[in-house]
Amino acid sequence: MNLIAELRERKLLQDVMPGTEEQLNKEMTSGYIGFDPTADSLHIGSMLQITLLMRLQRAGHKPYALIGGATGMIGDPSGKSQERNLLDAATINHNCAGIRKQLEKFLDFNSDAPNAAVMVNNYDWFKEFSFLNFIRDIGKSITVNYMLAKDSVQKRLETGMSFTEFTYQLIQGYDFYYLNTTHNVKLQMGGSDQWGNIVTGTELIRKKGGGDAFALISPLITKSDGSKFGKSEGGNIWLDPERTSPYQFYQFWVKLPDADAEKLLLIYSFRPVAELNAILEEHRQAPHLRLAQKTLADEITTLVHSAEDLAFAKQASDILFNQSSVDILKALNEKQLLEVMDGVPQVTGNKSALSEGVDIISFLADNAIVSSKGEAKKLLQNNGVSVNKEKVGLDFVIKEEHLLNNKYLLIQKGKSNYTLAIFA
Repeated sequence: MNLIAELRERKLLQDVMPGTEEQLNKEMTSGYIGFDPTADSLHIGSMLQITLLMRLQRAGHKPYALIGGATGMIGDPSGKSQERNLLDAATINHNCAGIRKQLEKFLDFNSDAPNAAVMVNNYDWFKEFSFLNFIRDIGKSITVNYMLAKDSVQKRLETGMSFTEFTYQLIQGYDFYYLNTTHNVKLQMGGSDQWGNIVTGTELIRKKGGGDAFALISPLITKSDGSKFGKSEGGNIWLDPERTSPYQFYQFWVKLPDADAEKLLLIYSFRPVAELNAILEEHRQAPHLRLAQKTLADEITTLVHSAEDLAFAKQASDILFNQSSVDILKALNEKQLLEVMDGVPQVTGNKSALSEGVDIISFLADNAIVSSKGEAKKLLQNNGVSVNKEKVGLDFVIKEEHLLNNKYLLIQKGKSNYTLAIFA
């Protein structure tokens, strides 16, 4: 596989250093991407870099995943308008362990193949590096003028930049030099905001007489409205299922606008481009069916989580958005139910009152699910109210036997207006 041609076809190549394609076509090449340990989980903003390493390995090359145990103590200024809060060593070690565990799901680290992935932590080579030795051996190789010319520095000079952040590109540059001289890593990849840091590494390798060094960058992914990709209204979409449930993860992709789905399908899918183009053409013929979104959601949910999690996410979607089986809803355990109901308005009820029963009209009005008992009666007369996905009438009385997981009641008003009642 010609990796550069593949990236071009998927619009994943923004810039590439001369000679990179020839090097990749000539022999198995080791290449790396760095991951900043600002949290113990990566989020979907990191998925592009993860899939770049996956594509590198699938093309027969050897991927290195660098965890920034040392650089995480400083913070990369690239693309940032203000300095990050510095993390302590214990937090960074915890975060590195979490990221390492996640990356093992996407890359083959354990096989005997010559291109098995390798994970490294730059703290391992910086922990014994004294400040005086660093500024003498490394700082002397790169001029201040060269460093000031970088966009990541220029954009921060107006608001102020600490010496700590200013040195970041030198430290990242040394990462490349170290991997080049000790592991024969010849390629660094990253997002377009990393170009300045990456070429500092190639310059350092050249100045200090290292081996061949190459670079390529992918474009930064933005939404169709221009905002940064990787977040929703609730914040980051994490790869950790404890932070973002598989159901929420799946729903993020299904709800993408058409323009975003069409672009991201080419970027994140591993299907052949010709097959994806056929899917996109079918999608454009009937966009209301959301074929592009569903294709992407299916593939990436399975990749990040599992086929079983995808099946649950689809079942959960059926519960809220289709006339699904009552049995599916009743089969959910409490954790799954709360995942599905995340974001659904909640009301509380007195469980002890259910021993004698609570009439549905009073419950709807008293909890402001409807504006009045009159509205409740009208909805019930017109089959406009469901409890646990089953239509109920004027004479329905809520009893303990109706509760899901002995605690919850799902009330549906109209087609898609839900309320979760919690009885304690």
